[in-house]
Amino acid sequence: MTTTVSSRSYFSPDDVDVRELAELIATRTSAGTYPHASAIVQEVVVYEMATIAPVIATPTGRRAVMTEIAHALRVGPGVVALQGAVTTDVLDRATAAFEWMIAEQHQSGARSGDHFATAGANDRVWNALEKLAVAEPEVFVDYYASDAIALAATAWLGPSYQISSQVNVVKPGGIAQSPHRDYHLGFMTDAQAEPFPAHAHLVSSMLTLQGAVAHVDMPVESGPTKLLPHSQKLPAGYVAWRRPDVIELFEQRCIQLPLRAGDAVFFNPALFHAAGSNHTIDVRRMANLLQISSAFGRSMEAVDRTRMMRAVYPALIARQAAGWDEAALHRAVAAAAEGYAFPTNLDRDPPIGGLAPASQADIVRQALADRWTPVQLDEALIALDERRRTT
Repeated sequence: MTTTVSSRSYFSPDDVDVRELAELIATRTSAGTYPHASAIVQEVVVYEMATIAPVIATPTGRRAVMTEIAHALRVGPGVVALQGAVTTDVLDRATAAFEWMIAEQHQSGARSGDHFATAGANDRVWNALEKLAVAEPEVFVDYYASDAIALAATAWLGPSYQISSQVNVVKPGGIAQSPHRDYHLGFMTDAQAEPFPAHAHLVSSMLTLQGAVAHVDMPVESGPTKLLPHSQKLPAGYVAWRRPDVIELFEQRCIQLPLRAGDAVFFNPALFHAAGSNHTIDVRRMANLLQISSAFGRSMEAVDRTRMMRAVYPALIARQAAGWDEAALHRAVAAAAEGYAFPTNLDRDPPIGGLAPASQADIVRQALADRWTPVQLDEALIALDERRRTT
């Protein structure tokens, strides 16, 4: 028996057939597939936390509900809603803390970048998780004691997950985002995503869970997130979402689920989605955006890559002077430098002008191209380390 190598071992925008996406999103979800859900609303699997509380209080029941959530996120519509995820009193205290943080930012003149919207168009609090813990530790404990957050995170990622969060406030008149996928590959350009093999595209969505807790009532006219159920199943989706025909289909077929304050939505990061336009005159649409990461996305050993680059940069300069080509130099840089922009402090190192700031490896490659001295590189590495610090 012989096997052939698939022509789709790598994805490019040219591989995308919008008809395949149209067929996927035509799928209709049966309520019988999710017996613990209270409803299927516009293909969103909806759970009422008060209703399932007795079920998830037992190990068997909890496992059953988590199995449903994981199925919905992976091979179902790709999105679930957990109504009543955070109680009103806790939500109000957290909202007050976030509003204080936003006011402090305005007073200081800080300008926040954004991933898929114009910088400054919204109010955004980066690293709201740490800021809330430091500013209001009791509020933090009460907020993240939410069983809804733990239920969804554990269902998708298992135990030992790590949460980060960003508060986003879309003001009245705020314009919708462009449709997109999310972290990891969703934060890359097509050119950056294409070199990753197809199986890396498929595993990317297994490494994080996207969530949002509504901090105000969100009627459709306020612009709750536009979602395209079942779109997470498009294999080449990470290089598809900028195509005009995909954007057109998204706008024709996306749904918006109205939310009440305290409700949470969780979705597969590969689901095509976009914040909607806020057509109200008085609703500041505040959501706490949760980016929950797998425990496995890290190296085995702790490595001081700044120290390594200080040590090897003179050797790189010497090899460059001896006539080494750029590709050979870049291979050595890849082994020593941090090649990924995240995690970072998005207050100090914002994605203004792109989806991600420069990585350490980007800076070293620039240093080689511009013939920086070791002192110049050291200054740039110190500045990068300083930007990444959270305090």
